[in-house]
Amino acid sequence: MPTSAPTVRSYAESAVVISGGTSGIGLASALQFADAGVRRIALLARTESTGIIARDRVRAHCPDATVEFIQVDADDVAQVTHAIAEAHSLLGDIDVLVNSIASAYKPDLLFRIPPEEIALILTRQALPPMHLTRAVIPIMQAQGGGSIINVASDAAKVATPGESVLGAAMAAIVMFSRTAAIEGKRNGIRVNAVTPSLVAGTPTAERVLGDGFSKALFEKATTLAHLGVAEPEDLAALIVYLGGPLAAKLTGQAISVNGGISAA
Repeated sequence: MPTSAPTVRSYAESAVVISGGTSGIGLASALQFADAGVRRIALLARTESTGIIARDRVRAHCPDATVEFIQVDADDVAQVTHAIAEAHSLLGDIDVLVNSIASAYKPDLLFRIPPEEIALILTRQALPPMHLTRAVIPIMQAQGGGSIINVASDAAKVATPGESVLGAAMAAIVMFSRTAAIEGKRNGIRVNAVTPSLVAGTPTAERVLGDGFSKALFEKATTLAHLGVAEPEDLAALIVYLGGPLAAKLTGQAISVNGGISAA
């Protein structure tokens, strides 16, 4: 049993690190964390130019916040380790880690996927949140708690034509998150997954709705979203909740935000 209560800080006291924080769900989450009172934020991403633009946007949105950008290739374990250490040094703590990394991928039927690409799809989709989660856990253990939110997709839960390999990768993220939650709870570490389907206004949505099989697949999905197709701000609202004190007893969950496309 824990010897003391887990550390669950208020938003104003928290430091938040967001990988994939330069666009889409990640950037929307940074803006909403700032609105909730967070004043220490680090954005992690691969591309420096977009990272600087995103950093400056969050700074302009909340001028009294400390907002940093750290360039990192989340496929590279050494870079991830260095980036998390740098974020910890710059912010002083890491109370919340959000992993919203979407590698470029366009759904297609399995027989059309070149066999040599299967391993690449799996590793590029599944490994970055695992690397980042592993890197931050010792920091959260030492400070007595923290919240990790991994963004996967409903492909982890619903068997969808064209998403055989992607679904396997997303299911890996969900099970990884659940198991990490069971391991981490003794140290006050909460780990949850958020599983959207189509998210409007993101590079991924533009890609899958462009043409071909994926266009037909996701156009059909939009007709099932009777509550409306999710937008980055919808996912961000849930992520901010999961990172905050009101979710102090919520861990090991995979929560869908999909407007009613499916119930899973």
